[in-house]
Amino acid sequence: MTTGLSATPKLAPFRFHGAVAVVTGAAGGMGEQLAYGLALRGAHLVLVDRDAERLAAVAATVTRRRPEAKVRTFVADLSDAAAVSKLAADILDVEPVLNLLVNNAGVALAGTFEQTSAEEFDWVMAVNFAAPVALTRALLPRLRESDGSHVVNTSSLFGLIAPPGQSAYSASKFALRGFTEALRHELAGEVGVTCVHPGGIKTRIALDARIAAGADQEQSVKAMRAFTKILTYPADRAAARIIEGVRRRRGRVLIALSARVPDVLARLFPATYWELFVRLNPRAGTRR
Repeated sequence: MTTGLSATPKLAPFRFHGAVAVVTGAAGGMGEQLAYGLALRGAHLVLVDRDAERLAAVAATVTRRRPEAKVRTFVADLSDAAAVSKLAADILDVEPVLNLLVNNAGVALAGTFEQTSAEEFDWVMAVNFAAPVALTRALLPRLRESDGSHVVNTSSLFGLIAPPGQSAYSASKFALRGFTEALRHELAGEVGVTCVHPGGIKTRIALDARIAAGADQEQSVKAMRAFTKILTYPADRAAARIIEGVRRRRGRVLIALSARVPDVLARLFPATYWELFVRLNPRAGTRR
């Protein structure tokens, strides 16, 4: 007896040696560690960030550790649509082959919806959602020219749950999750697609976060500093998890217990998970 449904052919494990990988947000945190990890596995790199000095330092470290790795760097502000378009065109001009796109760059904004201006909300959406979509749209044809290529989009723990005070950030990360899941289904059997949901990764994202203009600045700074203290999962381990997820063609990678537990709560109690989460972690209720 047949169901009338044909099985989607499975992609072979991703081969990093000789692959050309584009990584955004590569000047620090998980992006920096992804650059090191991919180079260690034999990949050539196209590294993107808005911080020219730190990006150059990462590229120099890669070159020192893996002299055979080809490394290109591009400085770009991903909140600027025109800059994103130029970035994509510049990459296509110099890289005839692309095998892996990692949309890792992201920004954070502290503040409730009413405290957040339209401009601030749009800035978060531009970097966290519109830029990955635009880069994927522009680079996907080149990726599809190579068998077994792959796309990674970094969502967040807050793409699984939406806490108060994170309306813009959660909106961007839920949007990126939805885009990535649909893309995975559309490209099944042709291009691998992974959505990453990091939990409490030890990066600078909280310290570098903007505070909404309408929020209490002093209180928000204290809250973000306190939040930083619970970001303890090492960025290099997170990068290794992502790379292994790409190798194994995993559709979704949850990093750290702080992502897995909320994911279960949100699935079991979709309308009341935040109340339960605060009961399990009372300090979470104070992060506004």
